[in-house]
Amino acid sequence: MTAYAGTVRAPEFPENLEWFNTRRPLRLADLRGKVAILDFWTFC
Repeated sequence: MTAYAGTVRAPEFPENLEWFNTRRPLRLADLRGKVAILDFWTFC
């Protein structure tokens, strides 16, 4: 694996988040090696 200059480790998800469409809260370790699409949206 190639190390990239300026790489920053992502913080773990907060424990009090409300999750949709998952059986249990996710951890970053669950996503390692996978492609993840995050969709951020709000009602205006």
